[in-house]
Amino acid sequence: MKYLIAGLGNIGVEYQHTRHNIGFDVLDALAKASNAVFSDLRYGSVAEMSLKGRKLLLLKPSTYMNLSGNAVRYWMQKETIPLENLLVVVDDLALPLGALRLKQKGSDAGHNGLKSIQEILGTDHYNRLRFGIGHDFPQGRQINFVLGVWDAEELETVTPRIELACEAVKSFCLAGAEITMNLYNNR
Repeated sequence: MKYLIAGLGNIGVEYQHTRHNIGFDVLDALAKASNAVFSDLRYGSVAEMSLKGRKLLLLKPSTYMNLSGNAVRYWMQKETIPLENLLVVVDDLALPLGALRLKQKGSDAGHNGLKSIQEILGTDHYNRLRFGIGHDFPQGRQINFVLGVWDAEELETVTPRIELACEAVKSFCLAGAEITMNLYNNR
C-alpha cells in the first residue's frame, strides 16, 4: 500500500520553522526518525519511507502554499495513490497551540493551501491532520503571526507535539483514519 503524506509550507530560508511551515517540520521529523532523505524533485522535496510493509511518500511542495494542489495531484497521479491514502499536514489558527485534529473532509477554513488542494482535486473529501498554532495575535496581524517563528515558550509545547503528530501519521497509515481520530484527536 502507498500513502502520500503532504506537509504544507513555503519554501525558502525566510519561512523555515515558521508557524505556517509546521507541515514541513512534521515531515522533517518523520524523515529523520526513519533515516529517509529528501530529494528535490518535480513540484517538491520528496522522501520515501517504509512502515510495516507500507510505502509512505513524504512531500513538501515547492509550489508555495497557494499552489499546493498542483504538487499533491502530480504525486498522487505519478505514484497511483488513491484519495483515501492522502494525508495533508497543515497549520490551523482555529486550534489551540499544539492541538491535533485529524479530519476526513471539510472546508478549507480560509487556508490557502487547503483551498488549492480542494480546487485541484475537486473535492473536500481528503484526510488532513490539522496542527494548532493558536491565535495569539492582535487584530489585523494574522499574516505576521502565521509567518512568524515560534518563540521559546511556544517551542516547549510545539516540539513534543511534532513527535505526537508523527505518531498520528503512522497510525493513519497503519490503522486508518477512524482509529487514529479516536486515538489522537483531543489528546
